[in-house]
Amino acid sequence: MKIHYINILLFSLPLNILVHNKNKQSITPSHTHTNRSLCECDLYMPNYNNDAEMKRVMQQFEDRASQRFHEYDERMIEKRKQCKEQCDKEIQKIILKDKLEKELMDKIATLQTDIQNDAIPTCICEKSLAVKVEKGCLRCGGVLGGGVAPGWGLVSGLGYEAWTNYVAGITAEAATKAGIAKAIEELGKIYSLSELPYIDWIPKVTATNFFKPMELLKIVKGVIDKCADTSIQGPFCMAEQSMRSTEGAFVRLITPKALGVAADAGEFAKTAGATEAAKFVPKTTILTNTIIVSIIAIVIIVLIMVIIYLILRYRQKKKMKKKLQYIKLLEE
Repeated sequence: MKIHYINILLFSLPLNILVHNKNKQSITPSHTHTNRSLCECDLYMPNYNNDAEMKRVMQQFEDRASQRFHEYDERMIEKRKQCKEQCDKEIQKIILKDKLEKELMDKIATLQTDIQNDAIPTCICEKSLAVKVEKGCLRCGGVLGGGVAPGWGLVSGLGYEAWTNYVAGITAEAATKAGIAKAIEELGKIYSLSELPYIDWIPKVTATNFFKPMELLKIVKGVIDKCADTSIQGPFCMAEQSMRSTEGAFVRLITPKALGVAADAGEFAKTAGATEAAKFVPKTTILTNTIIVSIIAIVIIVLIMVIIYLILRYRQKKKMKKKLQYIKLLEE
């Protein structure tokens, strides 16, 4: 067996030799080209190392790349530094806030105040609801106290004055009419003077002369002058004609009567005016009482507004005092 193995192994060598033998006549040898292309030369042959322009371009690229990497590193370092500082500040704020909250809670508990955490004023100048209400009440009080009360007093006074003037005018008119009527009536009784048909008493006896004796006497003398006409007949003219023999006798006779007529007319006018004024006394009293009640009501409203203003002002001062204490604690 060993011999066969040896023979077999030895036999393999000649076969290998025959296979790879190039001088074998049955195999046509092929020529292998060994030429090299330009691409292979550019790829494998660094022939640009000695090119000055290429070296300059490469050096410029390398410098720029190095500069950019250097700037990038500097920016990264600066950003890391800023981030670290910001983080440190935030951490310090959180620590300080916690510390202040603990201290403030301890001090607030010591002061026994009712200030809550949400009572920290964001701005001292911020107007609260109490301030707005206080200012609104001030405006209302100003309107009521400075505008409504004087205005109402003025209107009430004007109304009362107008009513008083109206009553006085009505009374004077009634008294004048009554006095004129009384004077005409009494003058007509002097020797039946009213029976004379041509005498118009209305334009002669007016509101300015019905109570003046001399004016009434002038009117009577004017009638005496007309009695000179004989065609006019009447008791008055007959009496005047009977006394013509004595000069001035008839005038002296009727003068006391004219004086009495003026006095009676004046007294009757006063009585009529008083009677007419008495009719308006209840209405004037009611108007006066209404004005007094209105003034009292306005005074009460003003007092209530002043009290509300004082209460709101006291509450605002108290609240501001607490805020100032809280801000002082924050500053400490």
